[in-house]
Amino acid sequence: MTLELNNVLIEGETRPLSLMAHTGKMTCMTGGSCERRTRWLLAMMGFLPVQEGFICIDGEPLNVRTTPDFRSLMAYAPAQLGVASEVYRYEPPSVQDVFQLKANRRLPISNGLLGEEMRRIDAQGDRDRVQLIAVATLLEKPIMLIDSPIPTAASYLQQQARKGKVVLVASGDREILAASDDIVELI
Repeated sequence: MTLELNNVLIEGETRPLSLMAHTGKMTCMTGGSCERRTRWLLAMMGFLPVQEGFICIDGEPLNVRTTPDFRSLMAYAPAQLGVASEVYRYEPPSVQDVFQLKANRRLPISNGLLGEEMRRIDAQGDRDRVQLIAVATLLEKPIMLIDSPIPTAASYLQQQARKGKVVLVASGDREILAASDDIVELI
């Protein structure tokens, strides 16, 4: 499976982005601000409109008709969970939002299974961020989009790629960059 961006331009960007993320590889999108990298991940899921170019999976272009199909192939771990009582200008989807997507409604993820996957990640640090990565894994989607993963999860994400997933991370962290097979620099 291949996730491809071909000369894609989204609102707020001045330069188009091209990248190819393949099954079995961990690709890291780096450079620019965290917010900017997040916007690119959101565009890949169809949450932000493409002004120029195209996004496709295995040659099938993202459009209004194919957006639900694209999302059904993707597991997204946002950089952080939003606080429900706060009002935001715009925030990426939370884990709860991901579970509400039609494709994910019937997934049998129990707390025990989630805890076990979190132990497999064996990452020190922010428990919420470890949980987000564990949920993305347990969704068993062929494409994982991980926004700002904790550095200690680098080898775990690399293992997920080796198990046959497309793993696309957005990060500027040295450990994540070192573990990545391909690096795409936002200019």
